[in-house]
Amino acid sequence: MYNAICAFLLVLASPFLLALSFGRKYKVLLSDELGNSRFSSKNSKISSKNSKISSENSRISSKNSRISSKNQPKNSILARFFLLNNPALKPCDFYFHACSLGEVSTIEPFVKALQKEAKSVRITVCTATGYARAREFCDEVAFLPFECFLPFWLKECKTLVVFEAELWLNLFACAKKQGAKVILLNARLSQSSLPKYRRFLRYYKTLFSYCDLVLAQSESDAKRLETLGAKNIKVLGNVKSALLPSPSKKLSSNYEHIIVLASSHEGEEKGILEFLRLKKYEQLIIAPRHPQRFSAVCELVRGWAEQNNYSSQCFSKNADLKAQVVVMDSLGELINIYAIADTVILAGSFSTGIGGHNPFEPASFNCGIISGAFFHNQKVLYSAVKGIKIASDFKTAALLAHEKFSSQITQSCDFNGILEQIKG
Repeated sequence: MYNAICAFLLVLASPFLLALSFGRKYKVLLSDELGNSRFSSKNSKISSKNSKISSENSRISSKNSRISSKNQPKNSILARFFLLNNPALKPCDFYFHACSLGEVSTIEPFVKALQKEAKSVRITVCTATGYARAREFCDEVAFLPFECFLPFWLKECKTLVVFEAELWLNLFACAKKQGAKVILLNARLSQSSLPKYRRFLRYYKTLFSYCDLVLAQSESDAKRLETLGAKNIKVLGNVKSALLPSPSKKLSSNYEHIIVLASSHEGEEKGILEFLRLKKYEQLIIAPRHPQRFSAVCELVRGWAEQNNYSSQCFSKNADLKAQVVVMDSLGELINIYAIADTVILAGSFSTGIGGHNPFEPASFNCGIISGAFFHNQKVLYSAVKGIKIASDFKTAALLAHEKFSSQITQSCDFNGILEQIKG
């Protein structure tokens, strides 16, 4: 029944995918690229909100060796749904699956540690930006095919490591039937998401029957996962606190107080800009979460800056921070920005639908962190950082941005301990 449903969904998607394969400029982006493998109607529909990707939004700095956002849905969807240029990976010792750019960056230290021990490692991803990032440290990378292809596409591995919430039933089942040890790494499940998962309790109980080890972020996550059928759960903390990234280069700015609006989503830039007025010694750097929005944000910021007599620029054009307002329209630069920032408005937390972003990265540089009130997906990380200021609205966040304060990480987990659990 499950594979029949998968095949049916594939047939429904075929007209869009065929149009892409013949070069038609269909502006279609499958909702979350069906990446959550949940059969809720919300995740199975094509999100009209995210489907209009302007061709002008497709530029990502070639200097950073990233795949353009224009190509992202085309590359990943055709690879995942038609196996176009997506051959099966070779058998290996360790096979990691992570959804996108951020998750891939998190597994990098574990992959490199295993490679140093001469272990063969393979990685699958769901997005093109995740693919590009994985290729920076692993030669064997592929897109994870849609589930109906996995029984004949997936090759043997000794250990499968799935990151966070990539709960694909056929991935777990096929790997286990091939004799692999199956690990769910950095597992989390928020209280707000639990009712949605429980609607498909039989599905998740079946999935977790193929999972040998669940490494949960917190005791609360462990208890919620247990209600879905997860067993052999160990609480080791959030992997993102094990090894924090270092700046890849040193940026400089002549401004005394640098404010960063980090990982912003649609509506958040406009909300902050409505109330934020910069002083002469202050600089604002805006880093949108998704590359397909870079051009739109640049246009929004340009108009706001002109209206308020601020100089502005897009980073990709000049690769410097001379203007008073800068849009970071290049991937891979956020850590470098945190290294020089004074205050970080951590976005993705000002509306109910996202759940916040990782505060460990800015906190590792002692930046003052301002967050909205909706960070339910990051509660464990927030509890491990001291000094985060919660703003009830955009106006409050804009006012707090002028203050000088700091945030510090108070809890972290053991990288070597997690690595030993993976190695078994």
